Amino acid sequence: MWHALRNLLRHRVLIQSLVARELKARYRGSVFGFLWSFINPLLLLAVYTTVFMTIFTPPQGEGVDTQPYALFLFCGLLPWTWFSASLLDASNSLLVGGNLIKKLLFPAEILPIVSVLANGVHFLLGLSIYLLFWVVFKPAAISLHALWLPLVIFVQLVLTLGLGLFLAALAVHFRDIRDILSNVLTLWFFMTPIIYSLSFVSERAPWQITWVISYLNPMSHILNGYHTAIFEGTLIPWKRLPVTFAVALGLFFIGYFFFDRLRDSFPEEV
Repeated sequence: MWHALRNLLRHRVLIQSLVARELKARYRGSVFGFLWSFINPLLLLAVYTTVFMTIFTPPQGEGVDTQPYALFLFCGLLPWTWFSASLLDASNSLLVGGNLIKKLLFPAEILPIVSVLANGVHFLLGLSIYLLFWVVFKPAAISLHALWLPLVIFVQLVLTLGLGLFLAALAVHFRDIRDILSNVLTLWFFMTPIIYSLSFVSERAPWQITWVISYLNPMSHILNGYHTAIFEGTLIPWKRLPVTFAVALGLFFIGYFFFDRLRDSFPEEV
Protein backbone atom coordinates (compact mmCIF):
# COMPACT_ATOMS: atom_id res chain seq x y z
CA MET A 1 0.00 0.00 0.00
CA TRP A 2 2.77 2.45 0.89
CA HIS A 3 4.50 1.76 -2.42
CA ALA A 4 1.25 2.48 -4.29
CA LEU A 5 0.79 5.74 -2.39
CA ARG A 6 4.31 6.86 -3.30
CA ASN A 7 3.63 6.03 -6.93
CA LEU A 8 0.72 8.46 -6.98
CA LEU A 9 3.21 11.32 -6.98
CA ARG A 10 4.81 9.92 -10.11
CA HIS A 11 1.41 9.93 -11.83
CA ARG A 12 0.50 13.52 -10.95
CA VAL A 13 0.78 14.62 -14.59
CA LEU A 14 -1.56 11.81 -15.62
CA ILE A 15 -3.99 12.83 -12.88
CA GLN A 16 -3.91 16.44 -14.08
CA SER A 17 -4.59 15.44 -17.68
CA LEU A 18 -7.47 13.15 -16.69
CA VAL A 19 -9.01 15.87 -14.54
CA ALA A 20 -8.77 18.29 -17.46
CA ARG A 21 -10.33 15.68 -19.77
CA GLU A 22 -13.15 15.07 -17.29
CA LEU A 23 -13.90 18.78 -17.04
CA LYS A 24 -13.94 19.20 -20.81
CA ALA A 25 -16.08 16.10 -21.39
CA ARG A 26 -18.70 17.08 -18.81
CA TYR A 27 -19.97 20.08 -20.77
CA ARG A 28 -18.94 19.08 -24.28
CA GLY A 29 -21.66 20.01 -26.76
CA SER A 30 -23.64 22.20 -24.32
CA VAL A 31 -24.50 25.79 -25.19
CA PHE A 32 -23.07 27.41 -22.07
CA GLY A 33 -20.20 24.96 -21.68
CA PHE A 34 -17.98 25.61 -18.69
CA LEU A 35 -20.25 28.43 -17.52
CA TRP A 36 -22.48 25.74 -16.03
CA SER A 37 -19.89 25.49 -13.25
CA PHE A 38 -21.08 28.94 -12.18
CA ILE A 39 -24.74 28.62 -13.20
CA ASN A 40 -25.46 25.33 -11.38
CA PRO A 41 -24.61 26.55 -7.86
CA LEU A 42 -26.55 29.77 -8.47
CA LEU A 43 -29.64 27.83 -9.59
CA LEU A 44 -29.30 25.51 -6.59
CA LEU A 45 -29.04 28.52 -4.32
CA ALA A 46 -32.11 30.10 -5.91
CA VAL A 47 -34.23 26.96 -5.40
CA TYR A 48 -33.33 26.47 -1.72
CA THR A 49 -33.57 30.18 -0.96
CA THR A 50 -37.03 30.37 -2.52
CA VAL A 51 -38.24 27.39 -0.51
CA PHE A 52 -36.87 28.53 2.83
CA MET A 53 -37.65 32.22 2.44
CA THR A 54 -41.19 31.94 1.06
CA ILE A 55 -42.56 28.56 2.16
CA PHE A 56 -40.64 27.49 5.28
CA THR A 57 -39.15 29.59 8.04
CA PRO A 58 -35.34 29.24 8.10
CA PRO A 59 -34.18 27.31 11.21
CA GLN A 60 -32.58 29.74 13.64
CA GLY A 61 -30.47 28.83 16.68
CA GLU A 62 -30.08 30.98 19.74
CA GLY A 63 -27.17 33.39 19.52
CA VAL A 64 -26.34 32.44 15.92
CA ASP A 65 -26.89 34.91 13.10
CA THR A 66 -27.82 33.11 9.89
CA GLN A 67 -28.70 36.29 8.01
CA PRO A 68 -28.55 36.78 5.11
CA TYR A 69 -29.87 33.25 5.02
CA ALA A 70 -29.13 32.80 1.31
CA LEU A 71 -25.40 33.25 2.03
CA PHE A 72 -25.57 30.92 5.04
CA LEU A 73 -27.26 28.27 2.92
CA PHE A 74 -24.86 28.73 0.01
CA CYS A 75 -21.89 28.38 2.39
CA GLY A 76 -23.03 24.87 3.29
CA LEU A 77 -24.44 23.77 -0.04
CA LEU A 78 -21.22 24.32 -1.98
CA PRO A 79 -18.98 21.94 0.01
CA TRP A 80 -21.82 19.44 0.40
CA THR A 81 -22.38 19.37 -3.38
CA TRP A 82 -18.67 18.70 -3.86
CA PHE A 83 -18.79 15.92 -1.28
CA SER A 84 -21.93 14.16 -2.53
CA ALA A 85 -21.14 14.48 -6.25
CA SER A 86 -17.60 13.19 -5.66
CA LEU A 87 -18.81 10.08 -3.83
CA LEU A 88 -21.42 9.29 -6.48
CA ASP A 89 -18.93 9.75 -9.33
CA ALA A 90 -16.15 7.88 -7.53
CA SER A 91 -18.41 4.92 -6.79
CA ASN A 92 -19.01 4.53 -10.52
CA SER A 93 -15.53 5.48 -11.74
CA LEU A 94 -14.04 1.99 -12.01
CA LEU A 95 -17.07 0.67 -13.88
CA VAL A 96 -16.98 3.57 -16.35
CA GLY A 97 -13.20 3.36 -16.76
CA GLY A 98 -13.06 -0.40 -17.14
CA ASN A 99 -11.03 -0.22 -20.36
CA LEU A 100 -8.29 1.74 -18.61
CA ILE A 101 -8.15 -0.68 -15.68
CA LYS A 102 -7.53 -3.63 -18.01
CA LYS A 103 -4.43 -1.96 -19.38
CA LEU A 104 -1.14 -3.13 -17.96
CA LEU A 105 0.33 -1.01 -15.14
CA PHE A 106 -2.52 1.51 -15.06
CA PRO A 107 -3.04 2.59 -11.40
CA ALA A 108 -6.78 2.09 -10.85
CA GLU A 109 -6.92 4.39 -7.82
CA ILE A 110 -6.39 7.34 -10.14
CA LEU A 111 -9.99 7.09 -11.39
CA PRO A 112 -11.82 7.82 -8.10
CA ILE A 113 -9.18 10.43 -7.27
CA VAL A 114 -9.87 12.17 -10.59
CA SER A 115 -13.61 12.15 -9.81
CA VAL A 116 -12.99 13.89 -6.47
CA LEU A 117 -10.56 16.44 -7.91
CA ALA A 118 -12.75 17.27 -10.93
CA ASN A 119 -15.70 17.98 -8.65
CA GLY A 120 -13.31 19.93 -6.45
CA VAL A 121 -12.57 22.28 -9.35
CA HIS A 122 -16.29 22.96 -9.72
CA PHE A 123 -16.47 23.59 -5.99
CA LEU A 124 -13.66 26.16 -6.16
CA LEU A 125 -15.38 27.94 -9.04
CA GLY A 126 -18.62 28.05 -7.07
CA LEU A 127 -16.69 29.22 -4.00
CA SER A 128 -15.38 32.19 -5.96
CA ILE A 129 -19.01 33.21 -6.60
CA TYR A 130 -19.80 32.84 -2.91
CA LEU A 131 -16.83 34.99 -1.89
CA LEU A 132 -18.01 37.70 -4.27
CA PHE A 133 -21.48 37.75 -2.66
CA TRP A 134 -19.83 37.49 0.77
CA VAL A 135 -17.79 40.67 0.23
CA VAL A 136 -20.84 42.56 -1.05
CA PHE A 137 -23.57 41.43 1.36
CA LYS A 138 -21.67 40.49 4.55
CA PRO A 139 -18.53 42.66 4.67
CA ALA A 140 -18.61 42.67 8.49
CA ALA A 141 -17.63 38.98 8.45
CA ILE A 142 -14.41 39.59 6.53
CA SER A 143 -11.50 38.80 8.83
CA LEU A 144 -8.15 37.02 9.01
CA HIS A 145 -10.01 33.90 10.17
CA ALA A 146 -10.86 33.32 6.50
CA LEU A 147 -7.22 32.24 6.08
CA TRP A 148 -8.20 28.98 7.81
CA LEU A 149 -10.40 28.11 4.83
CA PRO A 150 -7.70 26.12 2.93
CA LEU A 151 -7.27 23.90 6.01
CA VAL A 152 -11.01 23.15 6.11
CA ILE A 153 -10.96 22.36 2.37
CA PHE A 154 -7.98 20.04 2.85
CA VAL A 155 -9.71 18.11 5.65
CA GLN A 156 -12.75 17.62 3.42
CA LEU A 157 -10.52 16.53 0.53
CA VAL A 158 -8.85 13.82 2.63
CA LEU A 159 -12.20 12.56 3.93
CA THR A 160 -13.76 12.50 0.45
CA LEU A 161 -10.78 10.69 -1.08
CA GLY A 162 -10.90 8.00 1.59
CA LEU A 163 -14.63 7.37 1.21
CA GLY A 164 -14.38 7.60 -2.58
CA LEU A 165 -11.67 4.93 -2.77
CA PHE A 166 -13.63 2.63 -0.48
CA LEU A 167 -16.89 3.05 -2.42
CA ALA A 168 -15.17 2.66 -5.80
CA ALA A 169 -13.71 -0.71 -4.79
CA LEU A 170 -16.96 -1.84 -3.19
CA ALA A 171 -19.08 -0.89 -6.22
CA VAL A 172 -17.08 -3.19 -8.50
CA HIS A 173 -18.35 -6.22 -6.56
CA PHE A 174 -21.65 -4.76 -5.37
CA ARG A 175 -23.28 -2.90 -8.27
CA ASP A 176 -26.23 -1.62 -6.20
CA ILE A 177 -23.98 0.61 -4.14
CA ARG A 178 -24.66 3.75 -6.22
CA ASP A 179 -28.44 3.52 -5.72
CA ILE A 180 -28.01 2.85 -2.01
CA LEU A 181 -25.49 5.67 -1.74
CA SER A 182 -27.83 8.26 -3.27
CA ASN A 183 -30.42 7.54 -0.57
CA VAL A 184 -27.81 7.51 2.19
CA LEU A 185 -26.54 10.89 1.01
CA THR A 186 -30.09 12.31 1.15
CA LEU A 187 -30.36 11.29 4.80
CA TRP A 188 -26.81 12.48 5.45
CA PHE A 189 -27.70 15.88 3.98
CA PHE A 190 -30.42 16.49 6.56
CA MET A 191 -28.19 15.14 9.34
CA THR A 192 -25.56 17.78 8.53
CA PRO A 193 -25.82 21.48 9.53
CA ILE A 194 -26.42 22.90 6.06
CA ILE A 195 -29.92 24.35 6.20
CA TYR A 196 -29.57 24.93 9.95
CA SER A 197 -26.76 25.89 12.32
CA LEU A 198 -25.03 23.41 14.61
CA SER A 199 -26.38 25.19 17.69
CA PHE A 200 -29.94 24.75 16.39
CA VAL A 201 -29.56 20.98 16.75
CA SER A 202 -28.60 21.06 20.41
CA GLU A 203 -31.58 23.32 21.19
CA ARG A 204 -34.35 21.59 19.23
CA ALA A 205 -33.42 17.98 18.40
CA PRO A 206 -33.62 14.93 20.71
CA TRP A 207 -30.33 14.12 22.41
CA GLN A 208 -29.83 11.01 20.26
CA ILE A 209 -30.00 13.04 17.05
CA THR A 210 -27.83 15.75 18.58
CA TRP A 211 -25.21 13.18 19.55
CA VAL A 212 -25.11 11.66 16.07
CA ILE A 213 -24.83 15.02 14.31
CA SER A 214 -22.36 16.55 16.77
CA TYR A 215 -20.06 13.58 17.39
CA LEU A 216 -20.48 10.88 14.72
CA ASN A 217 -20.86 13.02 11.60
CA PRO A 218 -17.47 14.32 10.40
CA MET A 219 -19.14 16.56 7.84
CA SER A 220 -20.83 18.51 10.66
CA HIS A 221 -17.51 19.89 11.86
CA ILE A 222 -16.23 20.46 8.33
CA LEU A 223 -19.36 22.44 7.44
CA ASN A 224 -19.13 24.28 10.75
CA GLY A 225 -15.57 25.18 9.75
CA TYR A 226 -16.85 26.80 6.55
CA HIS A 227 -19.57 28.65 8.45
CA THR A 228 -17.20 30.04 11.08
CA ALA A 229 -14.29 30.87 8.76
CA ILE A 230 -16.12 32.74 6.02
CA PHE A 231 -19.77 33.27 6.96
CA GLU A 232 -19.31 34.34 10.59
CA GLY A 233 -15.71 35.50 10.31
CA THR A 234 -14.75 33.81 13.59
CA LEU A 235 -12.18 31.23 14.65
CA ILE A 236 -12.77 27.73 13.30
CA PRO A 237 -13.62 24.98 15.83
CA TRP A 238 -9.95 24.29 16.57
CA LYS A 239 -10.74 21.62 19.17
CA ARG A 240 -12.97 19.52 16.93
CA LEU A 241 -11.51 20.08 13.47
CA PRO A 242 -8.16 18.38 14.31
CA VAL A 243 -10.13 15.36 15.57
CA THR A 244 -12.12 15.41 12.34
CA PHE A 245 -8.87 15.53 10.37
CA ALA A 246 -7.56 12.51 12.31
CA VAL A 247 -10.80 10.65 11.49
CA ALA A 248 -10.54 11.70 7.82
CA LEU A 249 -6.93 10.54 7.66
CA GLY A 250 -7.87 7.21 9.26
CA LEU A 251 -10.71 6.73 6.77
CA PHE A 252 -8.34 7.58 3.92
CA PHE A 253 -5.88 4.86 4.92
CA ILE A 254 -8.71 2.38 5.52
CA GLY A 255 -10.23 3.22 2.14
CA TYR A 256 -6.89 2.93 0.35
CA PHE A 257 -6.06 -0.32 2.12
CA PHE A 258 -9.46 -1.78 1.15
CA PHE A 259 -8.96 -0.58 -2.44
CA ASP A 260 -5.46 -2.04 -2.59
CA ARG A 261 -6.64 -5.42 -1.30
CA LEU A 262 -9.26 -5.71 -4.05
CA ARG A 263 -7.12 -4.23 -6.81
CA ASP A 264 -6.28 -7.52 -8.51
CA SER A 265 -9.95 -8.44 -8.90
CA PHE A 266 -10.94 -5.28 -10.76
CA PRO A 267 -9.98 -6.29 -14.35
CA GLU A 268 -12.07 -9.45 -14.13
CA GLU A 269 -15.12 -7.82 -12.56
CA VAL A 270 -15.44 -4.72 -14.76
